Amino acid sequence: MTAALEIQDLVMVFPQRRGPGPRRRRRQARSSAETLAPQARPRAVDGLSLTARHGEVTALLGPNGAGKTTTLECAQGLQRPTSGTVRLLGEQPWGASPALRARAGVMLQDGGLPQAAKAGEYLRHIIAMYQDPVPQRELQERLGIGAFAETPIRRLSGGQRQRVALAAALAGRPEIVFLDEPSAGLDPQSRAVVFALIRELRGSGTAVILTTHLLDDAQRLADQVVIVDEGRVRACGSVRELIDGDGRSGALRVELTAAQQQRWAHRPPELVQRPDLQISGDGSRIVISGAVRPQELSELSQWLAATGELPLSLSLQPRSLEDVFLELSGRRIR
Repeated sequence: MTAALEIQDLVMVFPQRRGPGPRRRRRQARSSAETLAPQARPRAVDGLSLTARHGEVTALLGPNGAGKTTTLECAQGLQRPTSGTVRLLGEQPWGASPALRARAGVMLQDGGLPQAAKAGEYLRHIIAMYQDPVPQRELQERLGIGAFAETPIRRLSGGQRQRVALAAALAGRPEIVFLDEPSAGLDPQSRAVVFALIRELRGSGTAVILTTHLLDDAQRLADQVVIVDEGRVRACGSVRELIDGDGRSGALRVELTAAQQQRWAHRPPELVQRPDLQISGDGSRIVISGAVRPQELSELSQWLAATGELPLSLSLQPRSLEDVFLELSGRRIR
């Protein structure tokens, strides 16, 4: 697969104004725009590198403030980075020619849609900008827009607006498309249609850059996952590579009865001593994660049988992309 987007050592530093402290107020007559020294400025992106290929879905994941939006704005030519290189379809994207912009589609989460325009009018306007666009009727039928084509965008539901924004991003038959939360607000039927469309784009050779907070979507769709935090790439690979990368397989979750809680406090099963397992919980609910194998399930079952009681609940859940994400970025709300 050839590269549709290449980013190398991307750094983006935004100037940050200092507040007027007591000693500095006297100097404001001479300078009202003093900024932090470059080395003290916060880095929205800090040496990030990634490659997105034609015929693949690349999911860019990260918590709020991780640097995803800034990275994509640089990739789309909306921001010029402090340093590093970006090649969009082999060209530098900032100051891009109309020919290059016509080869890339962008769908923003908020859509950037004109609120007074009707959905069909807006698509007709977008389609008129391209030499070889997808026919409007085809777009509307595929995404179910025909039913509300005569409705002003301001009166559409969030899911309907998402479909209009997606149609606009695909109108010019792009070679690379950036999709920001494409399934946000969609009902199950619309979500299935959007998923099928993304898979078709991948099959036709289009490079799809997907950003989403719905990690199940990324796990189902992505060929490559890039997890970003604090402006850096924390992990990159296929979903299976990330899930299996450190040998963890899943988690055993058990909810104990009162008697079992007392026994666990004094005589827990021997598996709690294993260094490759992590034991967590609040006393009544125990989570055993790490390299969980059939023998751990057997050992836990034998321990439970010795108590003479069934646990309140017992489940074995395979490790997911969400588990990897939380392990890398933490559980703190940003």
